[in-house]
Amino acid sequence: MLYRAAFGWKWTGDSPEPLMADDIFDLASLTKVVATTTAAMQLVEQGRLDLDRPVATYWPDFAANGKAAITVRQLLTHTSGLPADLEAAGTWSGPEAGLARAAAIKAAHRPGERFGYSDVNFIALAALVQKLSGEPLDVYARRHVFEPLKMGDTGFLPPAAERSRIVPTDRLDGRLLWGEVQDPSARRMGGVAGHAGLFSTGDDLARFAQMLLNGGELDGDRILRPETVALMTRPEATPGGYWRGLGWDMASPYSRVFDAAFGPSSFGHTGYTGCSIWIDPDSGRFLIILTSRLNPDDHGDVKPLREKLAALVGPSGQASGVIQVSGPAR
Repeated sequence: MLYRAAFGWKWTGDSPEPLMADDIFDLASLTKVVATTTAAMQLVEQGRLDLDRPVATYWPDFAANGKAAITVRQLLTHTSGLPADLEAAGTWSGPEAGLARAAAIKAAHRPGERFGYSDVNFIALAALVQKLSGEPLDVYARRHVFEPLKMGDTGFLPPAAERSRIVPTDRLDGRLLWGEVQDPSARRMGGVAGHAGLFSTGDDLARFAQMLLNGGELDGDRILRPETVALMTRPEATPGGYWRGLGWDMASPYSRVFDAAFGPSSFGHTGYTGCSIWIDPDSGRFLIILTSRLNPDDHGDVKPLREKLAALVGPSGQASGVIQVSGPAR
């Protein structure tokens, strides 16, 4: 890692504190790739999960409302046809209620018909991780991914003792979400979900990125086989002309800033809170940007920052292995 820095403040308003480089951020949808995709691909390696078998093979209730043909691969590539998120109506809460809604939900389109980014895909994948491993996603990811990688500040449901290091996001009913996941469905599910809920630091994510650049290994600990990393990060064309890996983004409406700067072999993901990770195997570079764009009013725009840093760090730029940690961005 050639560059690591923090700029700005942990929050705006009364008595703001400077952001520190080891502060902890709500990763939002980076949860999908750092936790859920990695866990799922470990199970694929072990022969316990088949990418091209229907999800209902492992979770029979999922077949409800015409979803029997949806495959695991289609969940990972967002081509399942499932709607973008769970129904917000009602007062449901708890992980079992969330899974029941995911099992009962009706697909918006036929499987494989189009690309449609969906949190429900990864809620379902987390359910498969639990059913096949016997461990909920937070426990599984901690034991099999974060602890071996020495990612000591990464996990779901961060302890209250770390509050001083946690960067808050936006407000809910007048209170600041501080160490509590911002995503509404993940919050209703108790803070642990396949699509959101993970908290981490730039340093921990740098270890994760380097592991992938190394073909699945870091400091003697193997998380994934090289062939699994290659499979996971191989571009797959989706309807609409977009390119996705298994879990990972490559060229879609969510990643145009990064794929334009880094090139066709690169991959990464973005998160609603303003976080992103992008990795380029050809150049051996990665860019991690952590911001709290939602603080204080849900109107921050991190896209200009992403564009400038991607241009700087991409293969035509002058920097390499950059970690940029930023405070509330406008």
